[in-house]
Amino acid sequence: MRQFPAFFNLDNASVVVFGGGEEARRKVRLLAATPARITVIVSKIDAGFAEEFAGRITIAPPEHAGPALDVARFAIVANRLDANAEKAITMARQYGVPLNVVDHPELCDFTVPSIIDRGDVVAAIGTNGSAPVLAKSIREKLEALLPKRIGDLAALASRLRPDVKAAITDSKARRRFWETALTGPTADLAYAGDLEGAEAAMRAQLQSGAAAEGIVHIVGAGPGDPELMTLKALRLIQEADIVYYDRLVSDEILSLIRRDADRVPVGKSKGDHSVPQETIHELLIASAQEGKRVVRLKGGDPFIFGRGGEELEAVRAAGVAATVVPGISSALGCAAAAGLPLTHRDHAQSLTFVTGHAKAGGVPDLDWVSLARPAQTVVVFMGVGMSATIAEKIIAAGRAPSTPVAVIENGTRDNEIRVFGTLAELPHLIQRAGIKGPALLVIGEVAGLPAEAIAQAFKEHVA
Repeated sequence: MRQFPAFFNLDNASVVVFGGGEEARRKVRLLAATPARITVIVSKIDAGFAEEFAGRITIAPPEHAGPALDVARFAIVANRLDANAEKAITMARQYGVPLNVVDHPELCDFTVPSIIDRGDVVAAIGTNGSAPVLAKSIREKLEALLPKRIGDLAALASRLRPDVKAAITDSKARRRFWETALTGPTADLAYAGDLEGAEAAMRAQLQSGAAAEGIVHIVGAGPGDPELMTLKALRLIQEADIVYYDRLVSDEILSLIRRDADRVPVGKSKGDHSVPQETIHELLIASAQEGKRVVRLKGGDPFIFGRGGEELEAVRAAGVAATVVPGISSALGCAAAAGLPLTHRDHAQSLTFVTGHAKAGGVPDLDWVSLARPAQTVVVFMGVGMSATIAEKIIAAGRAPSTPVAVIENGTRDNEIRVFGTLAELPHLIQRAGIKGPALLVIGEVAGLPAEAIAQAFKEHVA
């Protein structure tokens, strides 16, 4: 680490910027968000510069640079490296002022990082001045991960810190309080914009001395690619005390769970319900009643054939707080990864999701006549084992045997399998590809579009 990261306190501080062009303007925009007094040293200033920062900056000629530097916390040289810039650098060195020279890291005492500003929460990303564009890219990624109101939560903690310190004298107990207060239901209230409710909850927890109440988050993990998770899902699994996960959740997503969180597999497969659904309900409730932050992590979306509704009902019936975080359904994620539009103005004006798995086993009780109607796409979840029956029933109800189909297993993952064919040959496609499931069956004219594109690309390659 060549550079030591630190933050300047700019309360009642003065800073100096040399330059009146675009580079200087960019730096002043950053500084204008602070309480610092800003002096711009310049002999010629761009049009609109002074107007943009009216009331926030003092403009002074170069001959007044000495008095400004004498009281400056730091200085930035943001003009072209010429005789004037060299003079500014020399003066800053004489006054012992920490110095940044734009685009010349070899001349800098410090570099200006790429900044994330969330009020009381500020993050800075630096690259030793070698790759500022990379720092900006990293900042954009981190900005997406930080809740917009995290600064409000930090400000609330700052206001309550004296009260907490007075009420909880033991440092370890105080640390436990802050860990639960800043990542549990109180934090959720703040992130939702209810700062009064967050403060009331934090004060109530402080006065009662009780541990924070547990909560269950039923979270959709998406189809498998970790980049397809929602930001809220990612935040919750990194804050959780315990995560109960399905077997459809990918290893890449499991690796994102907080390292010290407990991880409990509760996945089920066809004919193997090693953890009955009722037991899952009991585990979620018991963990929350212990005051834990619980995540029930489910593949796809928890409310689309994921039994999330049953879990939500059971948890709330036990008096435990619960939330639901949607995920990208495997139907949407897998179809998009395959370049397969589920609706299309020329081919499919409606879309139907069904399950190929009956509650009591056997043939699912579906409206086969409705599923056989033209100009629609039918997506069957968990239909591999019943593929022959599904094809037979839909054809018997009137859908053409030549209707295109696609079968996608492990969609969006490295081991994804895609096969295309017709409704009549659906079970044979699955058998030849060695697909065991779970997989999606897509039935309708849109399923033929990727297949046609693949065939055309093959023909062009051969030609």
